[in-house]
Amino acid sequence: MKDKRPEWIKVRLKGEHQLREVKEMLSRLSLHTVCEEANCPNIGECFGRRTATFMILGRVCTRNCTFCNVTKGNAQPVDPNEPRHVAEAVKELQLRHVVITSVTRDDLPDGGAAHFAEVIKSIKALDEKVVVEVLIPDFKSSQDALKLVVDAKPEIINHNVETVPRLYPTVRPMAVYQRSLSLLKNVKTMDDSILTKSGIMLGLGEREEEVIDVLKDLRKVGCDIMTIGQYLAPSKKHHPVVEYIRPEVFDRYKDICLELGFKYVASSPLVRSSYHADQALK
Repeated sequence: MKDKRPEWIKVRLKGEHQLREVKEMLSRLSLHTVCEEANCPNIGECFGRRTATFMILGRVCTRNCTFCNVTKGNAQPVDPNEPRHVAEAVKELQLRHVVITSVTRDDLPDGGAAHFAEVIKSIKALDEKVVVEVLIPDFKSSQDALKLVVDAKPEIINHNVETVPRLYPTVRPMAVYQRSLSLLKNVKTMDDSILTKSGIMLGLGEREEEVIDVLKDLRKVGCDIMTIGQYLAPSKKHHPVVEYIRPEVFDRYKDICLELGFKYVASSPLVRSSYHADQALK
């Protein structure tokens, strides 16, 4: 299918001065953002608002998801100074809500969980009022690894299921749908004061009844916050866009989510996991 994007997908670049300012700061502190690495369509708006989603544990992912633009291959050494640098960036940007994500590090014994915990603690040490949201990998089902993150007390733990189970072999071949659901359930078991969050992309070839089943599955494990956005292929080498979903379909899924009991839902074509993430607690 020819990738000709409809009008509701097109984005105009905003905040070019702030965009340059934030990029310079990230370079100075040797930090990465998923905004840049994943080619997010909202980078101009978010950087213009002086917000960013920090990507820790390097730039190279050990998994081979076909939708993602992050570099894949042999992982880089973990930077021991990264927790302090992230905290400094949060302070410099005067963030009140910060999102921390990472590449998947299957090469590390704990999947990078201890590093996540150190980043959370470093941010809280500089300002305990900052709301910390982490978007974590599945840690290969290690409850010990997950507990390291939970015990660091982020306000929100996000783990995306990304798509419907039928499409996992082609979209997330190294992931397991039930494993992702179990992680979200285990967060609530360990500390039910932490909000859980997940997200899916549309346009990969899913059917409406499959999407609704995923939403029901997420509510069964106590997921509080849901994000739904349009999949955009980063290149011709990635999984193709099967369909551009119209805005009114996103609105319908939002209504279904609210009926199912999600506390907050962001559902529109340009929504991404951390897009306007701070709105969820307002």
